[in-house]
Amino acid sequence: MLVILSVVVVLALAGCACVVWASRGGPLWVRAVATATLAAGEAVRRSGRNNGRQGSDSDD
Repeated sequence: MLVILSVVVVLALAGCACVVWASRGGPLWVRAVATATLAAGEAVRRSGRNNGRQGSDSDD
């Protein structure tokens, strides 16, 4: 389990580094990784919002 968590953390850090590099005009593959990283982050954020709304609706 620790190995899987470590891999996820390393991938997240690499994705963040690619976002920074792409903002400074990196190569095409860096821009592609940055786009994927930002899309994944947005998907996680949306899923978090949906879970929060569902919880607040059930309390009302």
